[in-house]
Amino acid sequence: MEYQNYFERVKEGSVVLSSLNTDIIPQVLNKLADEAEKQTNLILDANAKDLARMSPEDPKYDRLKLTEERIKSIANDIRKVAALPNPLGKVLTKKDLENGLELEKRTVPLGVIGIIYEARPNVTFDVFSLCFKSGNACILKGGTDADDSNRAIVSIIHSVLKSFDISEDVVQLLPPERAATAALLEAVDFVDIIIPRGSQGLINFVRDNAKVPVIETGAGIVHTYFDEFADLAKGTEIVFNAKTRRVSVCNALDCLVIHESRLKDLPEIAKKLATKDVVVYADEKAYAELKGNYPEALLNVANDSSFGTEFLSMTMAIKTVGSLIEAIDHIRKYSSKHSEAIISENAQNIETFLNRVDAAVVYANSSTAFTDGAQFGLGAEIGISTQKLHARGPMALEELCSYKWVVKGTGQVRVP
Repeated sequence: MEYQNYFERVKEGSVVLSSLNTDIIPQVLNKLADEAEKQTNLILDANAKDLARMSPEDPKYDRLKLTEERIKSIANDIRKVAALPNPLGKVLTKKDLENGLELEKRTVPLGVIGIIYEARPNVTFDVFSLCFKSGNACILKGGTDADDSNRAIVSIIHSVLKSFDISEDVVQLLPPERAATAALLEAVDFVDIIIPRGSQGLINFVRDNAKVPVIETGAGIVHTYFDEFADLAKGTEIVFNAKTRRVSVCNALDCLVIHESRLKDLPEIAKKLATKDVVVYADEKAYAELKGNYPEALLNVANDSSFGTEFLSMTMAIKTVGSLIEAIDHIRKYSSKHSEAIISENAQNIETFLNRVDAAVVYANSSTAFTDGAQFGLGAEIGISTQKLHARGPMALEELCSYKWVVKGTGQVRVP
């Protein structure tokens, strides 16, 4: 197998990590953060080559782009991960059985984690720092769009590992071609779990073709419901931030759901969106309210495809509903179960929304932009899981651990 050497080396890397003194891990990560900042020009030069191959109009362009400020932010996240408590060896359950056996349930690494991701070079740093801190080896499969950036970043990681006399095999970057993805999906003897990060198409492909277990970190089709009891000033700022803060990320707002009794407030809510040239696809009632009150070139009538779309751009849909339950039903139909929000001053409506909406993260009176591992105090994230088995929401150190039972006896045997 053409890629087996990569898989074998990372498997050996996981053995290296299992015997590594945990005291050295924060030292490695802090040095990596320092080196990332020192090697900013190297990273940006590589990133410029990737950017030159992509149109700035592509929704992935912003995700691909690195800047000095973004690299500083990445380095700070690495330092935060370094400072977090060691997640391994925690005793989750401890009990003594009547037969004298002593049982402990202890946290352990997952083992070898495969990450398949698209134009997101920051993921390379995030994944390594979280995997290294949690005792997992990782094998990375980035896309061709970010290959120069990824290779520059991995070269920095390898140089830091080498300076501590730690095997480079704890992290390997596969070639960017698609055949490497296919091989990784079938590497059942070498990889313990695969986590895809990218478009819904990528996630679906990985889920449908993988022989290795998969954790889905899903696309974000994000809604915010403006309730009949919403505060206009508060809601206007929340909608604006959720939509425009950074449009290419998975927690960005895609659809504003508004109660019909608040349609008269829609022009005021939309006024600030127009300053960012947000393209709006509004249903008939919302369109009628915005016509003449929103730039004509930016206003469109919604159709069926306008809902359930992750736009990843300065584009959003608007849906009018007659009740809280209708809003919840609309979200249930189109949600990717990532992040959903309600804006309301009615406590009962808030609780109904938070209890009934099925998503990894649900918000009341807050921008969905906070769905992020660093914002949640987790240091960084390896992705936002939209499934329910093993992990849900931002996946960080605890979610990269499994557990094993440790049983201590004094000669006990089980009789029939």
